[in-house]
Amino acid sequence: MSSKTLSAAIEKNIRRLCLTDFPCGNGPWRRAKNGPDEAETESPDVLLDLLRYPRSPWMYSETWSPQASELRELAVREPKRLSKNFILNYFTTIRITGKNVSSIDKGLLKFSKLEELVLSSNLISEIPAKHLPGTLKILELRANRLSSLSDLASCPPPQLQYLGLGSNSLGSHQDICDLTGRHWPHLTCLDLSNCNFQEQQFLVATLETLPCLKTLTLKGNPFTMTPSYPGFTVDSLPQLSCLDSSWLTTEERYNFFGLARMNDLVEDVASVTLSLTRLRGIPDPLMHVDKKAVEFPIVTYKYFISYQFFTPTPTPGYQGEDSEFKLDTSSRVAEDKSVCPDLGSDKNTGKNVSIPDTAVPAVSADGSEQLSLYSTPKLSWSECVNLNYTLTYSISCLGGLKKFFTHGLRLNLMEEKTLSWPAPSEEAQQVKPSPAKGKKDKKEEKVKTPPKPKNKKKKGPPELVHDPPIRKLLNSVHIPMQSLVDGGQRVNTVCDFGPLQVEPPPKQEEETDKKTKGNKKKDKEAKQKQNKNAEPQKNPKGKGKDAKKRDTDEHTIQPVPVPLVPVTVELSVELEKWKTASDAFRVVTHAENS
Repeated sequence: MSSKTLSAAIEKNIRRLCLTDFPCGNGPWRRAKNGPDEAETESPDVLLDLLRYPRSPWMYSETWSPQASELRELAVREPKRLSKNFILNYFTTIRITGKNVSSIDKGLLKFSKLEELVLSSNLISEIPAKHLPGTLKILELRANRLSSLSDLASCPPPQLQYLGLGSNSLGSHQDICDLTGRHWPHLTCLDLSNCNFQEQQFLVATLETLPCLKTLTLKGNPFTMTPSYPGFTVDSLPQLSCLDSSWLTTEERYNFFGLARMNDLVEDVASVTLSLTRLRGIPDPLMHVDKKAVEFPIVTYKYFISYQFFTPTPTPGYQGEDSEFKLDTSSRVAEDKSVCPDLGSDKNTGKNVSIPDTAVPAVSADGSEQLSLYSTPKLSWSECVNLNYTLTYSISCLGGLKKFFTHGLRLNLMEEKTLSWPAPSEEAQQVKPSPAKGKKDKKEEKVKTPPKPKNKKKKGPPELVHDPPIRKLLNSVHIPMQSLVDGGQRVNTVCDFGPLQVEPPPKQEEETDKKTKGNKKKDKEAKQKQNKNAEPQKNPKGKGKDAKKRDTDEHTIQPVPVPLVPVTVELSVELEKWKTASDAFRVVTHAENS
């Protein structure tokens, strides 16, 4: 694929202005100033109306430059002035967005008065500073393929005031070194949103050297998920007026005052607390079980939620100020493909699997994330199952956490079915079958048997032997987590798994089918006997086949449909954030003591 240069894209837009075609330019359609009125000529005012009228076919609506419409009107008023150099020097603003531009060539230097250059959503991987006009004041490079600032920082435009670098693969140590005040002495607005910066202290220390910086955008970077953001940044940059598109107030500066001096407390570690509480809507699994059926096996059902989360090593977190949370490793579930569907799928497989209770690290579908599988406690059925599950993760790999939140969280609704049987008694194991004996021997045995004790205790419930549990994935749901990357602190939602329907056991269905077939045969035989013994009677008026149908419809009982209720669970995922400097000191000391 051949590279598309920036100058070629700009020249293409200039040609589309049609500065020499009707109604622009100095053509035969143009009436002279003091010339006679001719049928095929128009005055400049009429030609300008053709350019300005909204429904005119010559109306120019593209917004790649505000000077484009001005040039078209100038081509009507004074077409002789529009030389090539005049056109190139006339542009002060150029916006080329989403045009697959891959390189900035030296042809851009022809626009000697260019002040604003917007190149968002292109394929640019390098910014050669020698090809940028020295008059530039605004440079927007959002959503390109930049991975380094070395070329741009080698000889940046000296008058640049706004630099937009958001949504690029920037974040290395060298990229931070290229953002000093020595490179950008007049920079007042800097956009670094949705990049890969992870070192907050080093980045903020570098931004302190920008003497004119007033507006800063950092949301979407991995370090913004740490507890110290935005407090540490606000207190370290006192000249800042706007952070992440919100104006900084005096109250915020007062609350965060002192965080800049707490360098020992500021760490690039995110603290994420995940909570699952009320699980509702699961139908009773024993609603179709016949109580008169055989007592064994005893079937028990338990339900729990499993999910994959980044980093396999969670650290104990606290709930409130006085209580602490202790990690129960027995609540983990090992990875299984049927239990953990791919991130892109959302199907109810209903597959039975058997899984040990151990945690095994897993790898995401694209192989870029290390995930582990966790589960809530397994609880018996009730109309509202209170899971009461909370786990806090301390994550130092902020880049991986950002990718995980971008993909989202998937919750799996699991069912565990266990069959229990009575254990064989000790007497049955000891007594062996004896060969057949005569009547006399049996009488002797009856005489020899000792009498039964009168005060014999009643036997308790029999001991049960449990089969390995059978686990079944009932359904799964995907929860977006992008808001935590974009500056949000909490995701509170009610996850909807959809309605579930309990099917009757297969044995019960067979028995009911047999019963219904037998009843039908008996009814047919009884009807045949009645027809033989009964005398023929004439049907009165108004009766016949229709009347028989009406009688059968009246006697048949239509089943009442049971409304299906969706299964829901309450989920909360929260990032820890320091509200004040004293709050930061209290939280850190509490963690150290615990």
